[in-house]
Amino acid sequence: MKSSPALMTGVLMTGAAMAALLSAAPAAAKKQDPALYQPTYADAPSQPSQANGSIFQAAQGYAALTSGSLASRVGDMITITLVEKTQATKSNSANTARNGNVGLTPPSTGPLSLFSPSDATASGTQAFKGAGDAAQSNALSGEITVTIAKVLPNGAMLVKGQKQVTLNRGDEFIQISGIVRAADIGPDNRVPSTRVADARITYTGKGEIARASSQGWLQRFFSRISPF
Repeated sequence: MKSSPALMTGVLMTGAAMAALLSAAPAAAKKQDPALYQPTYADAPSQPSQANGSIFQAAQGYAALTSGSLASRVGDMITITLVEKTQATKSNSANTARNGNVGLTPPSTGPLSLFSPSDATASGTQAFKGAGDAAQSNALSGEITVTIAKVLPNGAMLVKGQKQVTLNRGDEFIQISGIVRAADIGPDNRVPSTRVADARITYTGKGEIARASSQGWLQRFFSRISPF
């Protein structure tokens, strides 16, 4: 028995679609490229310091007395205190109803008395009722120390960094980047994550615990193609 070209094409397309679905990892398990969060080191001085007999040596890392030990230069470290907490709720409902009646009374005598008056009555009823509710809450706490990658012209600082914790049941990754104002940095070089502009915080993990909390490849396939 020969297979038709249309059948072979359908089989190939189905196989390609299935391979793409099976190879796609769950969105929650994806993490950003670690290279984007590599630490930024302070630039080395363009010229080696020379012993000129002066106490003040600007090439050895000058910091104004008014700023103290606050982080303000590329390569300095800042501790981000994670205090993320969000909560969202949504609900909606709808009700519709419609009734209709049509009646026609034909003559009961004469040449037009073709059918009984009970045969010329029509009525209809339509009703709909729907409701939906959704709720979601997230919380993230902890601390992560990052480095200043760039100082912007207005004095704000672009910070980025990551933390990797290896446990006996898997690995945990915390990655963060954003823009911090110098005025929001505390005396101990800490700043809450709610003060970080354009913040991008990623918390992911891998290992047997992460795999146990995600669907299997066959279940992901059927959940994507299921029409219900």
